[in-house]
Amino acid sequence: MRVTAIHVRNVPEPVVTALRERAMRHGHSMQQEIRQILQEAATAPPPREALEPVPLTTVRTTATSTWRREEIYDDAGR
Repeated sequence: MRVTAIHVRNVPEPVVTALRERAMRHGHSMQQEIRQILQEAATAPPPREALEPVPLTTVRTTATSTWRREEIYDDAGR
């Protein structure tokens, strides 16, 4: 396996600080932590595609409903 170096410029200081703290929490050097993050990101399955929206139909009636929220949802109207 060939190993390559990556140099990342212009990383904001808060990001570097967060990475350093994360590495310390995991007992790693910052380099080890970044390698692990990159490995996980590179091997993660692609995100699921969004489901197609479900078309909804609104129906109007001429009758007046006698149902109350409590009867439909079995709650105290929360």
